[in-house]
Amino acid sequence: MRNSMLVGLIGSNIANSLSPTLHEDAFAAAGIVGHYHLMDVNRLKGRQLQTLLAAARTAGFAAVNITHPFKEAVVALLDEVSAGAQQIGAVNTVVIDPSNRLIGHNTDRSGFRRAFEETLGRAAAAGKQVLLLGAGGAGRAVAFALMDLGVERLMIYDKEQARAAALCADLIVKSGIIHGAFVADPTSAARMAAGIVNATPVGMTGYAGVPIDDGLVRPEHWVADVVYTPLETQFVARARAKGCQVMTGGAMCVHQAADAFRLFTGLVPDVQRMRRVFDKACAERDAALAAIA
Repeated sequence: MRNSMLVGLIGSNIANSLSPTLHEDAFAAAGIVGHYHLMDVNRLKGRQLQTLLAAARTAGFAAVNITHPFKEAVVALLDEVSAGAQQIGAVNTVVIDPSNRLIGHNTDRSGFRRAFEETLGRAAAAGKQVLLLGAGGAGRAVAFALMDLGVERLMIYDKEQARAAALCADLIVKSGIIHGAFVADPTSAARMAAGIVNATPVGMTGYAGVPIDDGLVRPEHWVADVVYTPLETQFVARARAKGCQVMTGGAMCVHQAADAFRLFTGLVPDVQRMRRVFDKACAERDAALAAIA
């Protein structure tokens, strides 16, 4: 085990990410001197994903997390991809091994699944119809997680219909699931759904709005969001006000980070400690953002 470690995150609009706080505290708890560095392409103008991966290799990074909009694009740049990430078609964690090879993994799937079981309970999904909004990198991981949870029929909506159709095809080919369907309009799907998941960036700071018309969300729905900046998106807040059971992106963030930390270090972190650190940092961050809004 290394006694010092440099890791990071590559993505867009990540200045308010809590990953540095989560991982650096987990490093300290494990007796590792660790630093988590943000590489935000919004601020690093002109930098490409390939360039940033090469820089991480050269600088001696042990690993990097990957977020929007690179989770699918990164796959082609890696030396090896785990079986689970291959099935999903997206990577959010890249480990740089001792021979400097880039090995891709996906902890979004397990992170969402554990968060859902903890927050809403497996019975909320098992045998039910669910509407998934978004078929990008996060949406792909969430789709497979929902299938893990026993969803009877997964209805997938994306503004890019070809992307939703491709995800449905992958669910069938890669997992044998025959109950996935892409929908051109979420209206009828929302009427049939027991729950609705937002796996788009809509609602995140910098991506204002809601991913679906408020009128389609009913009190009997459960609603989940993968966004955690802010923790309570408009989508979640409005659903909560209607009486829906809700799941913010917080628990998923913690669980996927815990799984990524295992890949970084080979150690099992204290997930409850990570959740306490997250809750404190998230409250401070959202208060600061609200003060300048």
